[in-house]
Amino acid sequence: MAEGNDRMVKEPGCIVAAMDFYGELEWRGLIFDATEGAREALSSEKVTGYIGFDPTAASLHVGNLLVMIMLAHLQRQGHSPIAVVGGGTGLIGDPSGKSVERQLLTAERVAENVQGIRAQLARFLDFDGGNPARLVNNADWLAPLGAIEFMRDVGKHFTVNGMLAKESVKRRIESEDGISYTEFSYSLLQAYDFLMLHDRFRCTLQMGGSDQYGNILAGMDLIRRVRGAKAHGLVMPLITTASGTKFGKTESGTIWLDPALTTPYEFYQFWLNTEDHDAVRYLKFFTFLDAHAIDALAKETTARPEQRQAQRALAREVTRMVHGEDAVRDAENAAQKLFAGNVSAMSLEDLGQAFPQVPSTTLEASESGWPLVSALVAAGVVASRGEATRLIRSGGVYVNDRRVTDEKHVLRADEAIEGEAFVVRRGKRDYFLLRIPRG
Repeated sequence: MAEGNDRMVKEPGCIVAAMDFYGELEWRGLIFDATEGAREALSSEKVTGYIGFDPTAASLHVGNLLVMIMLAHLQRQGHSPIAVVGGGTGLIGDPSGKSVERQLLTAERVAENVQGIRAQLARFLDFDGGNPARLVNNADWLAPLGAIEFMRDVGKHFTVNGMLAKESVKRRIESEDGISYTEFSYSLLQAYDFLMLHDRFRCTLQMGGSDQYGNILAGMDLIRRVRGAKAHGLVMPLITTASGTKFGKTESGTIWLDPALTTPYEFYQFWLNTEDHDAVRYLKFFTFLDAHAIDALAKETTARPEQRQAQRALAREVTRMVHGEDAVRDAENAAQKLFAGNVSAMSLEDLGQAFPQVPSTTLEASESGWPLVSALVAAGVVASRGEATRLIRSGGVYVNDRRVTDEKHVLRADEAIEGEAFVVRRGKRDYFLLRIPRG
């Protein structure tokens, strides 16, 4: 085991006490349930544990972060983590948590997605050190597996009664669309994964979200029946926000780990906008800050909530892990300029980070400039010249964060950001990007 297995925690009103690794996971709220013997195994031996990742998209998202963090905790404590990318099971689809059948992906698309996920996992796991993590694809053993072999060697160990009793299956059976045999059999494939990992890497621990508990138990049971060996399971809570909404979902959609899908600025802002009731909880979940640091941030947030110190630490730590130190610096610089009303000082790169989904229009070439009224109509800020005139006169139009009240105002190229763009704001929140044609 690695040094530093004992941790110190300070609960409100309690003295500082030593914690083992499992105790720290409990303090962080990372354990929803675990099978008998899991705590003892993690405390007394070097354990090989795995978590599966579903390659249904080319990128992981913030909903995957908790299990990624769990694997990283495992490795930091001297255990051996395995990340299993479901190149095989991804062709089937897990019915857990789904109300309708998943859209089946082609083998080529799954392979592409697997490659995208590899790089993101490498931000959290060391695949080359003295205690390297493993990244394996379950297509290695599932793809060559024949139907007769699978039914004879695996299927015979499961009863239909037990499979029907799974909550995810029951919900789907009772739904209008039902469940296909393909997804009904998914838990057998996951159980077989556990068996193969046990045989190949001596893996004795499977982890996942609490919705995976039934599948994990199935794998443990298969190992017991076929190999006469004991395995363990540990599941994490499914996270919701303080308001009860699903974690990781926003009005603009999913928060991805790929910077091409969610910019580092958007990613940073997602964490910065965490509600006060969730901030300290998320620091425990998603960062490696110790109990003393989190306790200090909790006290600071209680005393001066308007400064949002817990949220700032959360945004910095998670953005640094996913995108690197430079991304944190750039996101904070862009935010400072934006909220200080200093848009004109932002670079085009800053604008791309801060306004990735803002409507963008390229103006027609002009040597004399662009009348603001015409530009607002061309960019779709307003529907007509009359509406544009009224909006300008009422003080509702800002160009590069400067209010314009003269309807005869002309946009000039020498006032554009880096000579290429204007940021137009209508009211308090509606932004538009007007680009000058090059050449």
